[in-house]
Amino acid sequence: MGSIVDELEGLLASGQVEVGEAALRRYAVDQAPIIDFQLPLAVVFPQSVADVQAVVRACADRGVAVVPRGAGTGVSGGAHATSNCIVMSLERMDRILALDPDDETAVVEPGVVNAVLNEAAAGYGLMYAPDPASFRSSTIGGNVATNAGGLRCAKYGVTRDSVLALDVVLADGSLLRTGHQTFKGVAGYDLTGLFVGSEGTLGVVVGVTVRLKYLPKEVHTVAAFYPDFRMAAAGVLAVGRARVQPAIMELLDGGTLAQLDGIHGSDLTSRGGSLLLVQTDGFGAAAEAGVVREVLRAGGAAVTTEASAEAERLVELRRHSRGTEVDDEYRVGEDVAVPRSRLVDYVAALENMAVHHNVNLKVVAHAGDGNLHPTFWIERRGNAVDPGAMGRLQHALDESITAALEMGGTITGEHGVGQYKLRWLGQEQPEPLRELQRRIKDLFDPAGILNPGKAI
Repeated sequence: MGSIVDELEGLLASGQVEVGEAALRRYAVDQAPIIDFQLPLAVVFPQSVADVQAVVRACADRGVAVVPRGAGTGVSGGAHATSNCIVMSLERMDRILALDPDDETAVVEPGVVNAVLNEAAAGYGLMYAPDPASFRSSTIGGNVATNAGGLRCAKYGVTRDSVLALDVVLADGSLLRTGHQTFKGVAGYDLTGLFVGSEGTLGVVVGVTVRLKYLPKEVHTVAAFYPDFRMAAAGVLAVGRARVQPAIMELLDGGTLAQLDGIHGSDLTSRGGSLLLVQTDGFGAAAEAGVVREVLRAGGAAVTTEASAEAERLVELRRHSRGTEVDDEYRVGEDVAVPRSRLVDYVAALENMAVHHNVNLKVVAHAGDGNLHPTFWIERRGNAVDPGAMGRLQHALDESITAALEMGGTITGEHGVGQYKLRWLGQEQPEPLRELQRRIKDLFDPAGILNPGKAI
C-alpha cells in the first residue's frame, strides 16, 4: 500500500499536489506566532468540490489530518500545519458561481478574494459588506472560517451576518448544504451559523451564498486628531450618545501613527497623538458627518474637513496599520473586544501594562464595536533579547486578556482562537461549555481529522 501522498497524486491532476520543501514551509503557517512548527506531508490544491471530497475521504481512511487554508492571512494560527497532516489550500476554487442583483445574493467558491467579489458586485450597485483590512488578499472561505470582521462591522456586522447558506464537505467526505437562499429562514437549528467561525474543525466550506448590500451613493470621512488615545476613545462614546451610526469608526494611537509615518512618509504625528477616523455612508452621510464633526470638536479634537482624496488616503493608511511585520514570538498583535463603555478604561489599562512590564505598545481599534488590536513587542538584535524580556512580554499579554475579560469582554473579536489563543480560552468559557463544544466536534468529526488542535 502506497503513502497518502501517492494516493493523492493518483486522485488529483498534475500540479495539484506539492511536496517540495519550499512549498511545505510556505503553507505550514499563517501569520500568527508559531507554537509548534510542523511540516505537512503535502499541500493539495483542489479545484472542485469532488476534489475536496476525494482528499477528505483518502485522509479519513488513513487517519491523516486535514488543515483547510484560504489565503493564509489569519493571525491566530488557525491554518498552522499539525503533525501528520495534509494542508488543503482552497485558493484555486476561486469562481463567482452566481450573482443575482434582484435577489441581492451571490454564490461563491471559498477561494474568491473579498475584493474580487466586491468589484463584481459594484457593477450592480451592490457590495459585500464584511470588510477585513486584508480584503485585497483574504478569501471568503477564510473569512467564513474565522467569522471575520473588519472596518465596516459597526454598521453592517461581521461575516456571519452576511452568510445565508453553505456547502460543506464533512469529515467522511459527504457534502452537506445548510441555510437558505432567502434573507429570512428559521427552519431547524442554525447549522450555517455553527459552521461560520468554526475554523475548519467541523467541515470544509466549499461554497458560500452571501447576502449583498447596497453600495452607498455617498461617503463622508471625518478625521479627528486628539492629544492622546484616551481622549479619542471618549470621542467614540460621544458619537454614540449623539445616536449617529457610522459605517467605520477606527482608532489609532500615537505609536501606530508614528509607524505609519515611517513606512508611508505621512505626517500624522505632527497633527496629534491619536486619530479617530469616522466614515458615514448612504443618503444621510453628509448630515451624519456634520453631527460627528460637531460632537468631536466639542470633545477637544482637531477635526479636519478632508478632501475626498485625503479621506481615502487615511482609510488606506488604517488598513495598513498592522505594518509590514508578521507576528512572531517577539511581536504579538492581540484581538480583544470590550463593551464600548469600557474602551477608555481598557486603553488606560493597556498603557499601564506596557509601562509596568517595560514592553512596547501600539493600539488600533474598530472602535465602533469595541474591538481592539493592541500589539505588544520587545526590541531584539537578531534573535537576542534582554534577559527576562520574553517573560515580560508574556505577562503583558496574559494581563491584557484578563483585563478584557474582567471588563465584560472576549479574548477574540474577529481573528478566531486558532492554535495561539487556546491558552486563554478556559478563562472565558467554563468547562461545561467547552465540553459541549467538544461533543459537537465529535459528532461532526469523530476521528478528529479536521484541523485538530484549533478553536476549541
